[in-house]
This record gives sequence, C-alpha cells and structure tokens, in this order.
Amino acid sequence: MAQLDTLDLIVLIALLVGTAAYFTKGTYWGIPKDPYAASFANANGAKAGKTRNILEKMEESGKNAVVFYGSQTGTAEDYASRIAKEGSSRFGLKTMVADLEDYDYENLDAFPQDKLAVFVLATYGEGEPTDNAVDFYEFITGDDVSFSGDGAAEDRPLANLKYIAFGLGNNTYEHYQALVRRVDAALTKLGAERISAAGEGDDGAGTMEEDFLAWKEPMWTELAAKMNLEEREAVYEPTFGVTEREDLSADTNDVYVGEPNKNHLEGKSKGPYNSHNPYIAPIVESREVFTVKDRNCLHMEIDVSGSNLTYQTGDHIAVWPTNAGKEVDRFLNILDLADRRHMVISVKGLDSTARVPFPTPTTYDAAIRYHMEICGPVSRQFVSALAAFAPDAASKDEMARLGEDKDYFKEKVSNQYLNIAQVLERVSEAKWANIPFSILIESIQKLQPRYYSISSSSLVQKSKISITAVVEEIRVPGSKPNIVKGVTTNYLLALKQKQHGDADPDPHGLTYAITGPRNKYDGCHVPVHVRHSNFKLPSDPSKPIIMVGPGSGVAPFRGFIQERAAQAKAGDKVGKTILFYGCRKPSEDFLYQDEWEMYKQALGESFELFTAFSRETDTKVYVQQRLSEQAALVDELLQKKANFYVCGDASNMAREVSIVLGQIIASRRGVSPEKGEEIVKSMRSSNQYQEDVWS
Repeated sequence: MAQLDTLDLIVLIALLVGTAAYFTKGTYWGIPKDPYAASFANANGAKAGKTRNILEKMEESGKNAVVFYGSQTGTAEDYASRIAKEGSSRFGLKTMVADLEDYDYENLDAFPQDKLAVFVLATYGEGEPTDNAVDFYEFITGDDVSFSGDGAAEDRPLANLKYIAFGLGNNTYEHYQALVRRVDAALTKLGAERISAAGEGDDGAGTMEEDFLAWKEPMWTELAAKMNLEEREAVYEPTFGVTEREDLSADTNDVYVGEPNKNHLEGKSKGPYNSHNPYIAPIVESREVFTVKDRNCLHMEIDVSGSNLTYQTGDHIAVWPTNAGKEVDRFLNILDLADRRHMVISVKGLDSTARVPFPTPTTYDAAIRYHMEICGPVSRQFVSALAAFAPDAASKDEMARLGEDKDYFKEKVSNQYLNIAQVLERVSEAKWANIPFSILIESIQKLQPRYYSISSSSLVQKSKISITAVVEEIRVPGSKPNIVKGVTTNYLLALKQKQHGDADPDPHGLTYAITGPRNKYDGCHVPVHVRHSNFKLPSDPSKPIIMVGPGSGVAPFRGFIQERAAQAKAGDKVGKTILFYGCRKPSEDFLYQDEWEMYKQALGESFELFTAFSRETDTKVYVQQRLSEQAALVDELLQKKANFYVCGDASNMAREVSIVLGQIIASRRGVSPEKGEEIVKSMRSSNQYQEDVWS
C-alpha cells in the first residue's frame, strides 16, 4: 500500500472536516437557532423537527382545511381557532389552525383543489403585517414571487387554491385593513379563488365581534354550496384532553406553576429573550408622576443589563402580566374549582395539529393566573356555547338569549364590560361545575404581553428602559355598577407599592402574585421583552422634528428629547425640537414638568414646549388647537423637511391632529383643503409623518 505524503494527508483531513461540517450544520456551527421557538411544543411532548411543508402536514394529519393566522395580540388567533372549530363541528371539515410563521409557502401552487385555506389577518400599526406574518406577506406580495412549479405570476400559479379571508383592523388608522386587502389582491392576481366576500372586523368602531358574526354566516352558506358540505347539528367536541394528576403535586419539580417555558422551570433562564421567552428584569426605580390621589401614573426603570436585550429610542417594551388574585378567585369559584385550584392537570391536544397554549403539567390556578385572558371581552359565540353546560334550565335559556340577541347581549354584557366569570355570576349564582375546562382553554385567549412606548433614550441609558404608564380604570354606572381595572397597569402599581415598602400591596382592592412562580420574581422583578418599532428619530440630529403627545403619549418623546439633549451636550448640531403636550391641569398631571426645564437648558432655543390644559379654565384647550395656533412655525419646519410625530389616542386626538395639519398646510401654502390632505398622506407614505397610537 502506497505511503500517504504530507499533501495527501492535508487534502484527506480537509475532506473529512468538510464532510463533518456539512452533516453537522446547524448543530455545532452556523445557523444560530432560537431555543425557545418551540418551547410550548417541547413542554407538551411534541416531536422535534416538525415539517414546514403545509401540504405534507395536512396530508399526514388527514386535514382538508387549514386556517392560517397573522396575530399580534392574540385576537386573530382566537378567530382562526373559532373558524376551525365551527367548520369541524357544523360541517365536518377536518380543520387545523396554523401560525403563518411556522410554514413555507413556495408550494402553495400545489395546494389540492379539494382543500381549503383560510387567512385571518390583523393589520398592525401603520398598515404593517403582524410579527408572525411578515415573511408570508413579503413573499405573497413580492414582485418576484415564485413557486415550486416555476410558474410566473402571469401564469396564475395558484389556480387550484380556494381560500377565505377575514381581516382585523381599526378604522382610526390611516391604513385600515391594509394587510387583508393586499393579501387578498395578491392571491387573486396569482389565480386563487376566493370563496365569499372577504370579511373585515373593526376594532375602532367597537364592532369587531359583531362584524365577525355577521360575516361568517353567509360565508358558511357559500362555502357549503361550493364544496358540497352538509351542515349538521353542532355538538361540542373537545380539542384538548384535560387529565387531573393525583400522582403529582404543585411542588413537584417538573410541574409548571406559571413558568413560561422549560428553561425558566429549571431555573436556567437564558436568551435570546423575545415574545416566546421573557427576561425576568429587576425594577430599579418606580415613582408616581401624577400629583393627585385618585389617579395614578407610573414611571419605572427596568434594568436589562446582562440580558443582551437591546433597544433603540422609540421602541416598545412588552410587560408580561399576571391576572389579579380577585379575578382568579372569582373564576375558580364560579366554576367550582376553588377547592382544586392547586390540582395538577395535564393538557394534551386530541389532534396532532392542536397546540396547547401553555406548558403542562400545570395547575388550574397557574393556568388561569398566568396564561388565560380571563378579564378580556366576552363573545356572544362563547356565551352561546356555554349554554349547554348551564346549572339549570333558566340559566340555559338566559345564556341562549344572550348568545342569540345581539342587542340584549350589548345591554347586559358588552356595555357593562363584563368578563366571562362575571357573566356566569349574573346569570346564575349556582356553580357552573359542568363546564369542561377544555372549552375554557379553547375559547379564552392566551394572556398577552402589553406593549408600552419606551420613554428613555438608548443613547443615554442603554441598559435601563423607562416605562410611563397611566393606571387604567373604567367605571360603569348602573344598578349593578362595575369597575374595570387594567390588568397590567395595576400589576405594575402593585410592584411599585411593594418596592416602596408595602409588604402586601393591593392596589384598588386587587392582589397579585408579584413574587411569581416559586418566588422567581421576588425582589421586584417583572417579565419583559423588547419589540422594535419604526417610530424613530431622524438619523441626522440637525433635522427638525415636531412632536404631538398629550398625556402618556408623551412617553416616547421624553426619550427623543433626552437623546437630543445628550447630543447637544456632546457638541452635535441639533435641529429645532418642538413638543405639543397636553393634560388636564399643570398642578395634577403635567408629566415630567421639571425635566422639560432641564432639557431646555441643554438644547437652548432649539427646544420649544407648547402646552394645552383641558381642565385649567372653563375653556377646554387641546393639543390640536395649540398646533393650529402655531401654524406658521409648523409649516416653516415642514418646508424644511421636519419629521412630524404623533403618539397617543388614535380614535380622537390623532385623527384630529391629522386633519388640523392638512388645514395648516392648505392655509399656509394657498392650496385647496383636498391638496392639504394629499400632502399629509404623502408625508405618511414617505415616513415624514409617523404615528405610535392606540385606541
């Protein structure tokens, strides 16, 4: 046998290394993967390495209908689940629900003619796709979209695809229903066949639920005719199996009592921290910024040092809340679960495509406290479904009436802002012990993080994130008055009270498990992650900016001005920086009043603050009036390409500010009102006009 010389050995070793590298790609090198992307699946024993081929998944699971969702807050996911559930129970469809980010779409051109796709899509922000729908949206609406069959767009490659579409939006936003409309147009252009008109639910008008209910009935009728489906009497068929585990206790190490995933359970929390995996961050400072006793506004500093969490000025911080103890107790009591609250349960999908929304095994208490949106709005469809499990005939009839009569439901439930436990209490004081826990898991949304505009500058404090949050409360008058408390802001208030020495904080009569599961949040910690935003300062600090932010809408602008003050101190040329701020009275709720003076000293004549007080005199003054008064200055800066920012209430303030700005432009430039509106729209399109608003 010939001897191997040095060169032969080098070549051979290189080949071996290359081969090993190829077959271990993604395991030992390259392609860093988020270890939490399938955290719930791992917790529930699902198989690793799931396919991203939706056709393969449907085939292996025996499905003939898939309901995709693009959801930011969980509402679109909830509607997707309801469509899938009703399609199965009423028409015998073999349905599955699918997160858009879990699959690839190049093979949609091979979608079988006898199967159905449903798209439930929320429009987020200023006409943007939700985080989990970005890849799908960019693919399907792209100019160079291509599929596995190599067909070009003009060849109508999706001719076999039958689909249904429902959009969720808010009419107070400029780009209302942009996502579902653009996706619908793209699918149609590519040859797909839409069955029934695309539905649109309007959160801005408060009619989302009724819009959905009104849309779905004719949709089912048209679908049944198109696909030869026969309607049958709908009977509840559980999606999840819930098993009480006498062999386990809440103290057992592998039982989840509120931990979001396995690493948190094992005390090995590590990044990347994101919407699947929160960072348990210490609160290093908290204080009140209102000076009245009957209203609260919190300023908090969250320390993210050592977490690798980063943010940019203008981003959002997500706070993961827990439900108030009072509401958890109410929920457990009415369902006759109070005595079994710490009973361990295992939850398993009865279908291979069913995704358990929280890790198990867990307890009734933990599932309700940490994972279920028990204080959220109630749907007529859910109430109707619970009628079958009523404790007596009278209660069953009342639940049926609430489910069928939308005006009666509005009077008794919606207008009262009742949560589901309150509805059950008012219908019957008897225990609703017959309700399967599975239907509650299926029908109540997952408890979602709440997003707050970060009120600090990443240039000034890169490892500390500031939050400015008004503690929410809605008082509903009537014979049975109801006071609705904000879930997350009251949770933050409890943390603030604890940090200031209250051993047992109970803001507004509410208590919270603020030390977290197994005391892992003790010492004033809160679960958070960061969501990046397009609401940004210009990269050139010399460019002028105009900001409109009444109330807590001033939060991101505190960060903007903090950053510009630091740039000015560092010797940078800083452009004109104008803030229009409004509140009730300067003696009550003038946020950061002392700080503006400090920033003025740093920025000099570059910074101007215009205030509007709505309760200071008999005449109410709002920011849009101050904006109008400064028309000459505003238009002068806009002519110099100033960025224009609005943060706060979308339904009234933001809309009126947009109208006033159009009027200013029309008046100052001598053009028609229509031309003024057109210029404002052009500013939005070019990102010169930016909004961070909510309803």
